Amino acid sequence: MNTPTLMIKAIAGIPLIQPNDDLAQIIVTACLAMNEPLQTGDVLVISSKIISKSENRFVDLREVTPSDEAVTLAGETRKDPRIVELVLAESQKISRKSGGVLVTQHNLGFISANAGIDQSNVGDENKVLLLPQNPDASAQTLRARLADLTGATMGIV
Repeated sequence: MNTPTLMIKAIAGIPLIQPNDDLAQIIVTACLAMNEPLQTGDVLVISSKIISKSENRFVDLREVTPSDEAVTLAGETRKDPRIVELVLAESQKISRKSGGVLVTQHNLGFISANAGIDQSNVGDENKVLLLPQNPDASAQTLRARLADLTGATMGIV
């Protein structure tokens, strides 16, 4: 009798993801290099950041014109008005505001700081990274591409 097993492993060798990278191919290659081929029943946990990078969800702040509302909120929170403009565009509503942060209900429905907009490790101080536009579709696309490459059916979180 096979006893179900839970193993959690980080995938080594994933490079910095660039726009339009074939994320599935990168994952398969990295898993094979670890001698851990993907199999039916595997579940991959993928960060939204690498999905956003591969989907080119970068925004150049030099191209953002803040609205009057964004300028006012930026003054209240001591945030860059261009980022506040993006937060407003990515949010259904603002739940709370304080120095340096806006707690929002994202357009996808969840609550997060600054609408999940990421400024860290994007490679350019003038750029920010938005969350994936449709995470479910992104996961389905990745799952299908992984199945094409491996013949395995797996879950994506």
